[in-house]
Amino acid sequence: MSILIAIKNNFIKLNLFLFLCFIINSISVFAQDPIFTQFYSNPVYLNPAFSGTHHCPRIVSNYRNQWPNFSGDFITTSISYDQYVDALKGGFGVILMSDQIAKTLNSNEASLSYSYHQHITRKFTVNFALQGTYIQKSVNQSNLTFGDMIHPRRGFVFSTADVIKAAPVNLFDFSAGILGYSDRFYIGFATHHLTEPKISLVEAISPGSSPQSYLNRRYTAHMGTEITLGSKSVYSEENETLSPSVLFVKQGDYQQLNVGLYYKKGNYVVGAWYRDLDSFIITLGLDTKILRMGYSYDLTTSQLGTYSGGSHEISLALKLYCAPKKKKFRTMSCPAF
Repeated sequence: MSILIAIKNNFIKLNLFLFLCFIINSISVFAQDPIFTQFYSNPVYLNPAFSGTHHCPRIVSNYRNQWPNFSGDFITTSISYDQYVDALKGGFGVILMSDQIAKTLNSNEASLSYSYHQHITRKFTVNFALQGTYIQKSVNQSNLTFGDMIHPRRGFVFSTADVIKAAPVNLFDFSAGILGYSDRFYIGFATHHLTEPKISLVEAISPGSSPQSYLNRRYTAHMGTEITLGSKSVYSEENETLSPSVLFVKQGDYQQLNVGLYYKKGNYVVGAWYRDLDSFIITLGLDTKILRMGYSYDLTTSQLGTYSGGSHEISLALKLYCAPKKKKFRTMSCPAF
């Protein structure tokens, strides 16, 4: 039985090794960004035009553990801050994010965004946003495994004779977004990686040549509304709302369609989503005037479902106090998770 377990573990490691080799050594590779399940809990990352839509300062943190049953970790963490500034006639946001793939490939980002808020009518506002991002991508060579390290029965026990010279990649990137909303409806579109920067992680194979790896543009379209259930009461905050929403993401050949809704009663939120050909998602949340907490689980429906263990995601937001909103500032009823 121990031999079978060892073979299974070595098979998983070998598949992971082949996957990493494909990423690192391909002559033409297009990378993909991490996508959060609770995309509205990290709104500035979803679309920079969300910067300042809450008016008051807010701090948001997110943690995502994808496919925990695999031998390597796929963990993404982020923290962001945004607020509206009267002098700027808009909002600004700051995002710090770290993405770790199998403890081998690492990506760290720092973004700064600005969103100009323009009132079109008495009930409708449009935000226009630009975002600049500094990105560093690197590979931890000590965690790489190679074919000559494998013993037929004992697994990875030898040292490798292969040498990979992979230097960290540092680059600047730019994104843009637009968001239109009233007090009950919103629609937005964002384009990330406008310049499609090169992110090759290996040195030139020969003089005058180098592997070409690009960070493909990411297109995001989203829309939704909020429906009030029953009548509001001035004596209680136990109002009930239903918030259906749609999100579509395309990056290179990869595309993702999310359809779902949130039900909120008072401070409690329950959400149900379906990600096309990938997973069913359940979200539980607590949303108060100061603190917001959310947990979601992705039940994978693809062929990875049996082995992956799904995905876990946690969000935490702190909504800081600020001066009362001016009458001309319009808030939006966007889902919190």
